[in-house]
Amino acid sequence: MQTNHDSIRAINWRDDRLFLLDQRILPQSYTEIELNTATEVAHAITDMVVRGAPAIGITAAYGVVLAARQRYAEDAGNWKALIKTDMQQLAASRPTAVNLFWALDQMQALIDGLEGDPFEPLKAAADRIMQEDIDANHTMGELGAKLIEAGSGAVLTHCNAGALATGGYGTALGVIRSAFAGQRIDHVFADETRPWLQGARLTAWEMVQDNIPVTLLAEGAAASLMKQGKISWIIVGSDRIAANGDVANKIGTYSLAVLAKYHGVKFMVVAPTTTVDMAIAHGDDIPIEQRDPNEVLGCGGNRIAAEGASAWNPAFDVTPAELVYAIVTEKGVVKHPSKEAMLAMMNA
Repeated sequence: MQTNHDSIRAINWRDDRLFLLDQRILPQSYTEIELNTATEVAHAITDMVVRGAPAIGITAAYGVVLAARQRYAEDAGNWKALIKTDMQQLAASRPTAVNLFWALDQMQALIDGLEGDPFEPLKAAADRIMQEDIDANHTMGELGAKLIEAGSGAVLTHCNAGALATGGYGTALGVIRSAFAGQRIDHVFADETRPWLQGARLTAWEMVQDNIPVTLLAEGAAASLMKQGKISWIIVGSDRIAANGDVANKIGTYSLAVLAKYHGVKFMVVAPTTTVDMAIAHGDDIPIEQRDPNEVLGCGGNRIAAEGASAWNPAFDVTPAELVYAIVTEKGVVKHPSKEAMLAMMNA
């Protein structure tokens, strides 16, 4: 299903091969990378060719398809044992995005019951995971847009939670796309999102591709924007949500939530239920990926920091549930999230 403002797909399976849009070099270059092994897929996830929790999970599922094809060709009678190494490699590619582990669990459960050539059933499962994500994003887009009053003006988003971060349409940007199509909002402000500049490179690019007005700002400008009454909502995605509604998302999200609380701006988190980890009680237990300090010390491959300086580079932070107005999933909306409300939504 595609609608207006829905023109981007970052993950494509063609001619029995996996192609990923290389998000490291957008918007300067629109380049797809062909992947044929689980090792290549794991490296692509780690190296940020693909990013965003749902997209990572979908990509990993296709990585399992590639691994199964390779291992079955090597040893048809022993492929299930051989593929374990591939599964471990994929699982180690990014530690915070729970969708990765959910997708691998789905594929492993199917592998356990397979007999004969595994390619077609595993490919069908990966296709289903991707299509279900796209469908969920359209549902979340509609549910989230209904929370926004008509004529609300502009909203602010952080990082990229759009088609590039999912199977298509997006989570936070799915709500924004739906709200714009329904004339509930008329403009998007996007944080640059340092150090990888996903807002500047990816979210702004997506909005331009789909003809949605977008203005870029440095993270440090968000407080002034809120003080001036320029935005009605902050809308973000998530890489993992704890059982109590604490939300892990791209570093800088927590500070936005604190600013939103002070300025009376509503804060919406949009993510599929595959992002909700009911096994983690609260946000303090969510593993936070620490990335290469050089990502902060430099930009575009060039060092910008003084020699001798060090850097702290967590990829994510955790926003407490008390700062979140609403969590939107494909199963419904949880306002003022709590453990009880999250459990009721997940069991719906």
